[in-house]
Amino acid sequence: MDDQGMYDRDIVHLARVAMAGRPQDVQTLVQRLARRYQRSNAGLAESLRSLLQSAPHPDAPMRDHGNASPVPLDGDSRQALIRTEQLGPVRTPVLAPAVREQLEQLRDEHRMRDRLESAGLSPSRTGLFVGPPGVGKTLAARWLASELKVPLLVLDLATVMSSYLGRTGSNIRKVLDYAKSSPSVLLLDELDTVAKRRDDDAEVGELKRLVTVLLQEIDDWPASSLLLAATNHGDLLDPAVWRRFDVIASFPIPRPAELREALVQYCGDEDVEVIDFLVRILSGYSFADAERFVLAAKRKAVLTEERLFDVLLGAGQSHMRTMDHADRLQIALDLMQDSELSQRRVSELTGVSRDTLRRRQRDK
Repeated sequence: MDDQGMYDRDIVHLARVAMAGRPQDVQTLVQRLARRYQRSNAGLAESLRSLLQSAPHPDAPMRDHGNASPVPLDGDSRQALIRTEQLGPVRTPVLAPAVREQLEQLRDEHRMRDRLESAGLSPSRTGLFVGPPGVGKTLAARWLASELKVPLLVLDLATVMSSYLGRTGSNIRKVLDYAKSSPSVLLLDELDTVAKRRDDDAEVGELKRLVTVLLQEIDDWPASSLLLAATNHGDLLDPAVWRRFDVIASFPIPRPAELREALVQYCGDEDVEVIDFLVRILSGYSFADAERFVLAAKRKAVLTEERLFDVLLGAGQSHMRTMDHADRLQIALDLMQDSELSQRRVSELTGVSRDTLRRRQRDK
């Protein structure tokens, strides 16, 4: 295509988006055109950048972060399609170092969007969070929204699926248009419910078309907001979905160091002895499972008027009784190696006899 043909195509595309009444998409397209014409038509590129700089900024002080548009409703049930959370300060999630670095960069890119735009760049617009349940994907989205001081909009794709698939597409468009109308973080939860592999013969044609619509919407997402999607089953996603996201963060089951940091948050000022013990017996737990374990102990401590320390130890010992002897022995040996607990105390906690512990130590 020659330069004139490309210019004509871009003008038609811009007009189409403008006539559809999608101002955020117009700004996104103008940003792209300014970058595209930087070399071939520097004057046009500079004029487009000037227009962007003079346009009302979505974070201007007079702009209300609240969305004046009505919350979109499902045509069948008349229930709200989206949940809005106006967030204050949110507890910093405990995350693997690589994931934390990705989230902090996402935050900083949107906080310093003007700096990027002055260099002809735009912030990452989309992020995909992949990992098993309970590892911090939703909490990470809440933290980002809190850090950016914008609402968190949550769309649970498992609940938005209509009995008529054509309406599901309409529902998703309603939510995406709503989220584009003002700065926000939009979280598409359970993305695999909709964005399944299009080569799956078990899926009907309408659902495959729905994936195509969703991919187009992700491509056109404005830089003024952040679109996040979460899935517990990345293997079910259409391969094209992975390529559409600017950032892909894999949330693993917490390692001992991360689990320990989280347990310190959950338990408060409890003695290090109980923390070390819990890290061992809750190995392989998600953050959510570990927090539920601690909350159950806290409730019991209040009701029975016992010390939380004693309740946590008792709960941990009860949990250990469900393990086989080999696992309990390994936990006991790890505690003796990595903590300052005495052999007697380790034996009391784990139920492994001191004779067994002595014998294993001698055999090393």
